[in-house]
Amino acid sequence: MVFLKVVLWFGVVSLLSNNVYGGDTVTFERHDFPSHFIFGASTSAYQVEGAAFEDGRTPSIFDTFAHSDPKPGNGDVTSDQYHKYKEDVELMAETGLDAYRFSISWSRLIPNGRGPVNPKGLEYYNNLINALITKGIQPHVTLIHSDIPQVLEDEYGGFVGSRIIEDFVAYADVCFREFGDRVLHWTTINEANIFIFGGYDLGNSPPSRCSFPFGINCTKGNSMLEPYLAAHHLLLAHASAARLYRDNYQGRQHGFIGFNLYAFDFIPFSNTTEDVTATGRSKDFFIGWFMEPLMYGDYPAIMKKNAGSKLPGFTQKETELLKESFDFIGLNYYAVIRVKDNSEKLNKEARDYLADQATSWSYLEGSDPFSGNPFINTPWGLQGVLEHFKQAYGNPRIYIHENGQLSDHSTDYDTLLNDQSRVEYLQGHIGAVLDAVRNGSNTQGYFVWSFLDMYELMFGTKFTFGLYYIDFNDPKLTRHPRLSQRWYSKFLKAGNVSIARQYTSATSSRNPHVIGLNSS
Repeated sequence: MVFLKVVLWFGVVSLLSNNVYGGDTVTFERHDFPSHFIFGASTSAYQVEGAAFEDGRTPSIFDTFAHSDPKPGNGDVTSDQYHKYKEDVELMAETGLDAYRFSISWSRLIPNGRGPVNPKGLEYYNNLINALITKGIQPHVTLIHSDIPQVLEDEYGGFVGSRIIEDFVAYADVCFREFGDRVLHWTTINEANIFIFGGYDLGNSPPSRCSFPFGINCTKGNSMLEPYLAAHHLLLAHASAARLYRDNYQGRQHGFIGFNLYAFDFIPFSNTTEDVTATGRSKDFFIGWFMEPLMYGDYPAIMKKNAGSKLPGFTQKETELLKESFDFIGLNYYAVIRVKDNSEKLNKEARDYLADQATSWSYLEGSDPFSGNPFINTPWGLQGVLEHFKQAYGNPRIYIHENGQLSDHSTDYDTLLNDQSRVEYLQGHIGAVLDAVRNGSNTQGYFVWSFLDMYELMFGTKFTFGLYYIDFNDPKLTRHPRLSQRWYSKFLKAGNVSIARQYTSATSSRNPHVIGLNSS
């Protein structure tokens, strides 16, 4: 059961495409999207920069996690973008990216978590941002990507302690002040729901806090209480930073501030009333947990009912601070989850965040990434997620911040470069975004995860997502363009692509199953 929970929280993509080709072929091109729509690629600081012990940087909770993790690799060197950023920006320009989404390492910029700014860290991010601007590439910056300074975790438990709110706002203030004249898109926190779920309930991601029997291999934490407490402080930290930006910077910098969530498309295991209702609970616990406070200033009613006193309350002042405290929402999408009612969980004396949902989750067709079995390619799920945000949350401005397919990094070189299944995956998902936009979704950008092969949170260096392949045993860490990079570049430079559409039983005929076929 514990292993199952480890699998269930992270929706990854197929190693192989197991779609059946067929259906009508539809051709689309870059110019079918609105003129303001941007295409880019993403990474994160710890996963791509390397130079973990150089130029004044101190450890983050991601360092601590990676060095205690049995999976291969860590972020000490990884793709070494810290030293190779000029080369990488040239590759971005050659690919034709409109934008590059990356994160700032709080530990590199402010090594003690608060106080003096590190000149070398400041210099690096200024250099990276300036290089992007010179090439006409928009920098989209995330402030926390699972990597708060370890010193703050040691001092007061990171997001478990309310002091994180003040420290985070001070860090954000430095970033807005130093980089905001060139950075117009700020995301406060990446995958807030997964950061809390994995970090404070299951314990299988930084900062690895959990308690028996809900999590594994944790030496501290409380899975019954800390997910709700940490999420509460996280929401207030975001809203406080957003207020600072709007009051002190937005008027003269003319930028935007947003919040990022991981998004499954939840569908009922069956058409029974119980499973349909359970699907709504999963959406409320996984997405509404954050979106309802950000929209309306309070948690979903079902969360307050099921979690009871474990769920902190907001003061009236906090409610007003939270309401509409974002200009956009970033979404990371990879998979569809089938939901089955499991209401008997509510009768257990000890319940964690998962048990409070009173549901059971399984991936579509039961695929298991850790066994190497393929996930079904589900572009229609991304379309379903975008439709949900349109219907449930007033159609906010959305950027798809992450979407991509993993490769087994131990496969032979030719197979790693000839990633036809990733081409099909990208074609299908970009086509699904186009369908959603044509149906009224306020989605304004799409970023591939990831630009380069790098250290991955759930896989180390065993599985990677990059448009560019890197052999981590190569001292030069040479970037090799994959077929998917060449396809994406051609698409961005106005090449046509074709996709096939069909309906499958998995969709209950409510969503098109979009399959990439070829480029022309």
